[in-house]
Amino acid sequence: MIMEKYSPDKNFVVMTREQVRAFDSWAINTLGIPGVVLMENAGRSCAELIKEKLSKIAKPKACIFCGTGNNGGDGYVIARHLLNAGFTVTVVICGDRNKIKGDAKTNLDILERMGQSIEQFDIADGDISERVRTFTDGADMLVDGLFGTGLSGQLSDEYKRLIECINAQGRPILAVDIPSGLDCDTGEPLGAAIRATWTVTFVAMKKGFTGSNDSTKYTGQIFVASIGVEPDILRSY
Repeated sequence: MIMEKYSPDKNFVVMTREQVRAFDSWAINTLGIPGVVLMENAGRSCAELIKEKLSKIAKPKACIFCGTGNNGGDGYVIARHLLNAGFTVTVVICGDRNKIKGDAKTNLDILERMGQSIEQFDIADGDISERVRTFTDGADMLVDGLFGTGLSGQLSDEYKRLIECINAQGRPILAVDIPSGLDCDTGEPLGAAIRATWTVTFVAMKKGFTGSNDSTKYTGQIFVASIGVEPDILRSY
């Protein structure tokens, strides 16, 4: 499997939040696949779908909202591949840049060495809605790389406002792994959640995508993408 559109009549592996964490740990620590390779594969899959969806636009533009964790790291990989494909890209870090570490920091550094400017967005400072409108001006697609499957507990008021403002732009949104704000296991929003047009989820379907009737209004169409190694349904992670 490279990437396959989800259909309920096909047999997809389904994982909980803890199983996803355990699978990633197994891939990195047991198989020895560097985390930065897994991130590369994940981000490239998203970029391929974006390029396909915007293939009829002459000078496509994407705005990528990145959190400070690995979901944001996927966003930097996406940005690099879109730049290579001739896109105009706006990259917005939402949160404290100093918190970006490891594989995500590696990909952010690469992006800046390519000459890509990075927008810093302190969501506690100023008018969130106006800033979001400015960042997304002219964008053909928005990319949600704010939060991944590890998110639990209610979102802060600032992040709820940010997510609501992104949704309000009326533009197609691609969610990276999971719509930000959606609980991985229940499929319920944690105060607010991105309403994606497409979700590219990695390794397997997430439990919350199949257990909640309402989750599809947040996920949109779901594509399951490989990160370079496949889950074995007979193995417990």
